[in-house]
Amino acid sequence: MINKRIRQHADTVNAALESMLEARREAVPQVLWSAMQYSLLAGGKRVRPALMLESFAACGGSGDILPAALSIECMHTYSLIHDDLPSMDNDDLRRGRPTCHRRFDEATAILAADALQALSFELLAGQPADAAVRVDLIRRLAMAAGAAGMVGGQVLDMQAESESVVDIREVEHIHSLKTGALLRYSCEAGALLAGADAHAVEACSRYGIAVGLLFQITDDMLDATASSEALGKSAGKDAAQSKATYVSLLGLEQAAAFARRTHGAALEAAELLGEDGNSLRDFATYIMERGQ
Repeated sequence: MINKRIRQHADTVNAALESMLEARREAVPQVLWSAMQYSLLAGGKRVRPALMLESFAACGGSGDILPAALSIECMHTYSLIHDDLPSMDNDDLRRGRPTCHRRFDEATAILAADALQALSFELLAGQPADAAVRVDLIRRLAMAAGAAGMVGGQVLDMQAESESVVDIREVEHIHSLKTGALLRYSCEAGALLAGADAHAVEACSRYGIAVGLLFQITDDMLDATASSEALGKSAGKDAAQSKATYVSLLGLEQAAAFARRTHGAALEAAELLGEDGNSLRDFATYIMERGQ
């Protein structure tokens, strides 16, 4: 059931992304527009928009929150383009095809990512909602994506590559920022757009923290066990680049055990929403099963 819902969310988001970009085509230099489209419409499960939409529904929301859902996908795609650059992870493959800087060039890729980051805030500012809610969401997204969030986590991740000793708490902190911050934001944003009370917003926030951690653990496991064809990106790069991961520190068996405990924490947070949290519980199980 949750697999079908995630596919439905992805189809909805993909169609809306395509329409949104097409409406901006004439105003954007062609090569820049092409690079933005190439990366933004490359596919993927659209996990972050789906989490936002599911959190919104779990908190009793009604109405259109697609602008906010598209916003988080633009922010995520910007991060992927930068993450693949030669100065970062230096990857040639993303979602089964050449990375943006390989398909175009490095300068165009950087600028396409910059444009998508700005577009993310433009879309969020246009989300139909009370002005105070929109301002709060813009602030939260800036914090989740910025120096105290995703970008800060990326810096810590690069620094950890040159450190001889990195413990599991450091890895958890890195990925709570690099990967987890935008996932947590997605869940919080869904609750806030639904007009949820403080209890429900906190439940979604706790859920987002656990799901963000779970997503990274399973991602580390997949990098160590799956093929490049299955992943749609270069497999085994974590080990090749001596990255500190849950697998490199714990081994596959203990990483899987850690994933199960984190999955339990996500379920506990979703239970705070009562029966309305059923789909979020299913979503957490879906994420855990990625690594199996």
